[in-house]
Amino acid sequence: MDEAGPRSRWRPSWLLAAYAKVIVRLRWLVVLFWAAATAASVLYLPAVGAGGSDLNDLVSTDNPAIQSELRSFEKFGFPLLSRVAVVQRNPEGLPVSTQTEAVARARAVTEGKHPDLKPILAAAPVMNTMGLFPGSKEDSTTVITLLFTAPDVSLADQVEAAEKFVAALYGPDDAVVGVTGSVPARVEQGDLVLSSLPWLETATVVAAFLIIAIAFRSFVAPLLALVVAGTAILLTLHIGGAVALRLGVPVPQETQPLLVALLLGVVTDYVVFYLSGVRAQFAQGAGRLPAAEHATARFTAIIVTAGLTAAAGTGALIVADSPAFRAFGPGMALAVLVGMVVAVTLVPALLAILGPVALWSRRRRSAPDIAEAEAERTGSGRGAWLLTRRWFAPVVVLACVGGLLAAAYPLRHIALGVSFVEALPTSHPARQAADQAEKGFVEGILSPTELMVEGPGVAAKKQQLLALQRALGQQPGVAAVVGPGDDAIPQELALFQAPDGTAARYLLVLTDEALGARAVHTITGLQDRLPGLLRDAGLADTRASLGGDTAIADVIVDQTVSDLGRIAIAALLANLLFLVLYLRALVAPVALVICSVLAIGATLGLTTWLFQDVLGGDGLTFYVPFAVAVLLLALGSDYNIFGVGPAWKEARGRPLPEALAITLPHSARAIRIAAFTLAVSFGLLVLVPLRPFQELAFALSVGILIDAFIVRSLLAPALLTVLGPASAWPSRQLPPEEETPEAEPALADSPPQQPTPVRVVE
Repeated sequence: MDEAGPRSRWRPSWLLAAYAKVIVRLRWLVVLFWAAATAASVLYLPAVGAGGSDLNDLVSTDNPAIQSELRSFEKFGFPLLSRVAVVQRNPEGLPVSTQTEAVARARAVTEGKHPDLKPILAAAPVMNTMGLFPGSKEDSTTVITLLFTAPDVSLADQVEAAEKFVAALYGPDDAVVGVTGSVPARVEQGDLVLSSLPWLETATVVAAFLIIAIAFRSFVAPLLALVVAGTAILLTLHIGGAVALRLGVPVPQETQPLLVALLLGVVTDYVVFYLSGVRAQFAQGAGRLPAAEHATARFTAIIVTAGLTAAAGTGALIVADSPAFRAFGPGMALAVLVGMVVAVTLVPALLAILGPVALWSRRRRSAPDIAEAEAERTGSGRGAWLLTRRWFAPVVVLACVGGLLAAAYPLRHIALGVSFVEALPTSHPARQAADQAEKGFVEGILSPTELMVEGPGVAAKKQQLLALQRALGQQPGVAAVVGPGDDAIPQELALFQAPDGTAARYLLVLTDEALGARAVHTITGLQDRLPGLLRDAGLADTRASLGGDTAIADVIVDQTVSDLGRIAIAALLANLLFLVLYLRALVAPVALVICSVLAIGATLGLTTWLFQDVLGGDGLTFYVPFAVAVLLLALGSDYNIFGVGPAWKEARGRPLPEALAITLPHSARAIRIAAFTLAVSFGLLVLVPLRPFQELAFALSVGILIDAFIVRSLLAPALLTVLGPASAWPSRQLPPEEETPEAEPALADSPPQQPTPVRVVE
């Protein structure tokens, strides 16, 4: 390639050359078009999330646990589960008067004496007084008032009603800690995401600016990158919102930080490669327009292929059964496609307009700068020469593969959960209220599980129901069971026996946090043992179903795991297909995809080790490993094409190791700049103070760095060196390697050529 010196034999095809000429000639029209399109989208199209959707609304109503809850409501006319609770607590003990008032307050609401507090249908106080509630840790320290609404009340309305309930009926002496539960936590998560977005955007922009400014020693280059990325972000958010409303597909608000980070990183990647191309041309004395044309022709095909591959990889999530994944996939694919289209048109146009100004800095000493950059590249060439030697490459392959497999080892005990309350910061009021409730009772008190038994006349089988209740209380992971066998519950309330006698239900409180991996595992085991428990209790002719947050989470996790196969196959095939089409080979694409899989395994292993083993978390958030895997596979394809593409074209006229040694110094440096920017963009997701975003930030940033600095810079070139011309099978586009001594190429032998400074003609 030209950037490697006169030894490069690359020539653009007529189509790429024509495209470059058209874009450069129409540069002002291109800029005006994107400016008008961006302004129109902001003015006339809705933004992502404008419809109020959030990730938590994407749980399918076909979920068996949700269906169980709906049937329970129909049969009993009253929900047994509440996801909103008011916590009162005094570690020294609550006065009897406070506890009595809690009972009276709840009864008044249930009897309809406070119609202004609708949509609350009823309230039920749960106390740890004298061990009346099984499994309580303390005595007379905590009261949890559960608030019940109809199933069709929105999450935000439930939280608003709970806050109104507290403001109207509680005083300063009632020791109210706060409102908590899975519903308030879900609402707060959405608020935290949106409130963190401005800080995230600002920090990401500043970081990207500094990285590119340092890499190119210019203040204009990062401004160009941010203008292009900002255009892509605005277009994506508004086009995505319009498509979502048009098709009726909800786009979760929680995806917006990920979209911003993805677009800033991906578009910056593309800009970096165009900037590298024009910088090399300016160093050789090319003029403004020829330099822009050359860079456009050189990198457009690579960027288009990389963008299509990344979009296909993220879009592969559409094959999932999980509504959450189906919502993530199209949004991510649309973001990559918009970013790619904007980059391959707007960047060349701006470079043609700006010329050398795009790389302007306060230092105008062009010749020393060029010499320094050439010396740096020559030094990198020596490393590339060593990496592509037949005797050294196998050692590099073994070392890299061994290290990646060792990093992936913790994956053997990865666990998945669905966290709402526990995902909040420890300082958040809803989290603090939940912690206080768990201290007085058990960890699973706020999100119990409902077990409903259905069958003709089952409500009258008191002895059998009592036997089942005792058996349930002995199950591992179950702290307490409340049901038909509890004499302390007034029978007139009809909480556990349906009026028509065809159903009975129990309330199960788990020992672990209700949405963590351990609780999900408990429900999985209980689900498997239920038929035997029913048979042993004399209820073999009935059927049982589980409802509640943990049961819903159990179905979600199972669905996620079952989605893994089809998502992995679709994403791998998409990446493999584009690599095969681009390289016109099979062996090399398969080898490169295997390298990507190793990088993903190492990333997820390190993430599991940090968050489960070191930090002691109760499993990773269910969607994090799969979103990370798909994104890393898609983004890794970019670096596959950026790194191997130039070498592959160069290898058509020379041995593959020599081609790699010539092209790697330039492509590897550009990949490292782009990858570092992308890793920082994803790493700044940690500014969203929610545990899933912390997991995403770590996994994506570490994964990008592993992919760029280990897999693409070391493993992939060494592996292709080992494979040699066989990597082009079944085609024969690569010439056979001659049996000649492996001398160091002239690129690293000869001193760098110092180009004569020229005055660039505008």
